[in-house]
Amino acid sequence: MRGASGRLAFADFLDRVRRPAYAVTLAGAVALGCLAVPSVDSRWVIMQLGDYRGLYNSHYVGMATALAGTLWLTFGGFYVARNGVARDESSGVGQLLAATPLSRWRYLASKFLSNVLLLGSMAVVLAGTAVVMQLARAEDRTLEPVPLLLPFLVLTLPMVVVTAAAAVLFETTPVLRSGLGNGIWFFVWLLLVVGGQSPSAPLGGTGVHEVAASMGDELAGQGMSLSGGDFSLGLTMVEEPLRTFVWSGFTPDGWFLAGRLAVTLLALPLALLPALWFHRFDPARSGRASSRTAPKATAVASLTPEPPRGPAAPAGPPRTPAAFGRPLPRLFVGESRLLAHGPLWWWAGVAVVSLAALVAPLDSVSRIVLPLAWLWPLLVWSRLGAQRHEHGVAVLLDACPSVVRRTLAEWCAGLALTAATGLTALVRLVAAGDGAGVAAWVGGVLFVPSLALALGTLSRTRRAFQAVYLPVWYMTANGLPLLDFMGAVRDDGRPAGPHPAVFVGIALLLLAIVLLTGAARQRADSEKGFRR
Repeated sequence: MRGASGRLAFADFLDRVRRPAYAVTLAGAVALGCLAVPSVDSRWVIMQLGDYRGLYNSHYVGMATALAGTLWLTFGGFYVARNGVARDESSGVGQLLAATPLSRWRYLASKFLSNVLLLGSMAVVLAGTAVVMQLARAEDRTLEPVPLLLPFLVLTLPMVVVTAAAAVLFETTPVLRSGLGNGIWFFVWLLLVVGGQSPSAPLGGTGVHEVAASMGDELAGQGMSLSGGDFSLGLTMVEEPLRTFVWSGFTPDGWFLAGRLAVTLLALPLALLPALWFHRFDPARSGRASSRTAPKATAVASLTPEPPRGPAAPAGPPRTPAAFGRPLPRLFVGESRLLAHGPLWWWAGVAVVSLAALVAPLDSVSRIVLPLAWLWPLLVWSRLGAQRHEHGVAVLLDACPSVVRRTLAEWCAGLALTAATGLTALVRLVAAGDGAGVAAWVGGVLFVPSLALALGTLSRTRRAFQAVYLPVWYMTANGLPLLDFMGAVRDDGRPAGPHPAVFVGIALLLLAIVLLTGAARQRADSEKGFRR
């Protein structure tokens, strides 16, 4: 089996780059790379040092694009990378691998290498984006390959390798492989991004501190002061376009490179650690309960007396009498029961948040309690549009005569769940006469299930909504009004975000996309079946 891990990793990589999730994540990386080098009069920036940014030469463009890519690939890239093992299990490839002598650690090594190739290919595209952006901004068109590409090698690559290892760890650990693990990674990512910029971060963290120190020293050497604050990495809105200074680049020393190498090497044992408990698709280890109960069922079946023979039963499945009436209400009830099905502790959490909305001070209802109420159902919302594909019943549901009714029923069920979790907050807003807050609440009730249904339908997986919704919610909860869909950010008591009509329009547009997509898929399947 020597060399099998490499061949398996490369084959897995080729399969994954053809999937829509890869294209979407790559497009997001390219878009963020463009935002890292905004136009000279832009008020939105990714990287700044006080009121300054570097002149767009190869040193600064390469560093800004590499750091922006690090932010995105460690977050969005994780959700794309962490499905290799699950896909092997659902497709039956895992059962074939279980019959081979491929060991657990070799299999995990192949998945780790596949993840590195997957995310590394995105980093390569980002490096190409940096070249294009330097030429497009035209502040300095002299391309210097080493300063432009070095940040991707010493800053982006180590974090990409760590993310690839974390994806393997999360996917093969029972507690972390569920949707809860996707939520946990968001906060782990925040810790890496924020804590990794500290000068006391282990092994140099993400390496950002040394870069910021280099820029600060050169800025001070040119007689400029940091009157507008310290180094900032992340999407930020500034009041005025940033002033420029010439940055001659960052030259890493031996200790810095040693820290980057250590971070890269520590990722391998992190990826191989699950070999201690990973079942490698062995049914004797992964399904002990079913293997123990199967013989009992067989024994009971063998002892059951054979029914007396009589007239032959009619061929084919039993027929159910047709029931006439309104199918949409019945579909809505069925979809609602699917979403509402959950453990008691989850509903206890809904009750606690609802009670908090009734007793909390009014100014805390929209700012704190409502964001909490609309974070709790994250894993339930993510099932919209995706659960029929994940449970293998999409083909059965596609046989229904009206995809529009089924889609509307699922959307209404998500809308009802969203309204129910934020109902007590609405009561407080209505009682206080906060008309703007009520309008924002209505916009959020329509927006969230529409976003979940659209992402679930288009991607056929829960991870897409979880990856998109968490940062949007986090920015809103932390006071950034740009994407405030629930009226949590206030300015003189009124919502500071976009008008609720914007989110209502987005919700209706997303719903229309879902309906058109479902109809197109049903038509394509019908034509395929007719040609057969």
